[in-house]
Amino acid sequence: MRLWSLHPCYLDAKGLIALWREALLARAVLMDRTRGYRHHRQMERFRLCPDPVAAINGYLRAVYEESRRRGFRFDGGKLEGRAGCAPIPVTAGQMGFELDHLKRKLKARDREGYGRISTLSAPKPHPLFEVVEGGIEAWEKGAGRPEGK
Repeated sequence: MRLWSLHPCYLDAKGLIALWREALLARAVLMDRTRGYRHHRQMERFRLCPDPVAAINGYLRAVYEESRRRGFRFDGGKLEGRAGCAPIPVTAGQMGFELDHLKRKLKARDREGYGRISTLSAPKPHPLFEVVEGGIEAWEKGAGRPEGK
């Protein structure tokens, strides 16, 4: 599961579709509607919000809006309940880590998409997040590695 901190505008079609599905799964986890992924590390930042379900709904809404901007037909009926919360902090190190990760993915599967972000160094965050100083987030898999590795 990857709930990108990056703005969804950077994702290719395959990545945007996967993000929609994974964010819906994350909401099911937060609503206790599924047994899988309950302890997934990326869920931590949503669980720390006063209303985790409203936070993931806000996350989903931004993904849905990006899909509409691109002409995709994601099911807006899946947007349910209250959406949003105060901005969730995400570190600049995490943003850099995710940008590098996305660049590797796009270089392998979407050369045009890679070309659009290949020189990007300061990406926009997903609208739910606010960038703060710091290294890679503790919840990131392999966070014990030095930055950029």
